[in-house]
Amino acid sequence: MSRQKPHVVLPPEITSRATVTIQGYQDAAHRTDRIDRDDLGTPILGLFGEIGSLLAALKKKRREGEAYATYDATILEELGDALWYLSAVASHAHIRLASLAQRVLRSNFHTWDEEADNAELTFGNVQKHLTKGTEKEVTMAAAELAACAGDLVEAHRTGKLNGNRDAISGRLLGILRALVTTADAAGVDLDAAARGNLEKTFSRWPLADTPYPEPIPPDRDLPLNERLPRQFRMLIKEHTVGGKTYVLQKRNDVIIGDRLTDNKSQKDDYRFHDVFHIANAVHLEWSPVLRALFRVKRKSRPELDENEDGARAILVEEGIATFVFGRALERKLFEGLKNLDYDLLKLVQDLVRGFEADRCAAWQWERAILDGFKIFREIIKPENRGGWVIADLDKHTLDFEPGQDNEPS
Repeated sequence: MSRQKPHVVLPPEITSRATVTIQGYQDAAHRTDRIDRDDLGTPILGLFGEIGSLLAALKKKRREGEAYATYDATILEELGDALWYLSAVASHAHIRLASLAQRVLRSNFHTWDEEADNAELTFGNVQKHLTKGTEKEVTMAAAELAACAGDLVEAHRTGKLNGNRDAISGRLLGILRALVTTADAAGVDLDAAARGNLEKTFSRWPLADTPYPEPIPPDRDLPLNERLPRQFRMLIKEHTVGGKTYVLQKRNDVIIGDRLTDNKSQKDDYRFHDVFHIANAVHLEWSPVLRALFRVKRKSRPELDENEDGARAILVEEGIATFVFGRALERKLFEGLKNLDYDLLKLVQDLVRGFEADRCAAWQWERAILDGFKIFREIIKPENRGGWVIADLDKHTLDFEPGQDNEPS
């Protein structure tokens, strides 16, 4: 299945250029930096960790060879992540990454006007070539990178970096040089790695005014009976018959879907989980499950009816709900959390690859998941055990009101 482009809004100074400058990259990356500005240790450890991940990918390639089908994409991403933390360390130490790059150019005898403004430097200017080196060359470059990273961590541990900007700058210079050498040997375009990294980070940490994308495809152009309702209230309530507890759902006084149980010997209230599908509709404009429950499948568009609203898409969404719920049980149903770990969001994005939701950025998934669990926690409170879920797909809001209607017949 092909990969769609997630809805990511980059800063104007990045989107206006075909190639990201090194200084532009540092400035943009700094906007996604959530680390305390006085904390130098965390980005240093982050850089060490990302270089470790890069080395692990290189090792895996040696071990698995051609069986490692995602090697190129993984190396590109890992180099981008290493660049981000290198940039973060430089920013926290008030060092211009472009100035370090200019020093790399000088030491490698590249052609570059030393009087020129280094603000125009790109990673491509610093690289020698993009022809993959031998396995030995890649290994030696990676070993040098690991040694430089280890030296930075040790210098931080022993206090050699305290108040010594030159000591930090010298070590970052060595790491940048080793990163460039490793990218050269691995045949990776660092310009592409930098842009890809910004798309990834702004997918996770959007600009404050990043809008929700328009629905794709726009079901507002479809017949009314094939559109997700833009606003609705749905009652989710617990009901007991013959000693067995299940959940019923109502919309406009009509029972929606089947009676739900936890389908598990250890009870965990999963029977209320349809609130997660409502949250997906609110924040992602996507929920094949809800389309099936509301009977608004897009029958006039056979390719959408079969591929996006069909059984496989429904199974994918149900699988995501089950998977995320399992993680939530380990984290007190995400209570008190304002953010989710990126690995979880990335896994969810991988699960919808090739489907409509592939267009959704990590921040949209995070809002859908956290909002869904916020309502879920209200629903399962002993004093509630159900209630009204109020959804507004235009405003992208999800609310809860306690209350029950009459018992179903």
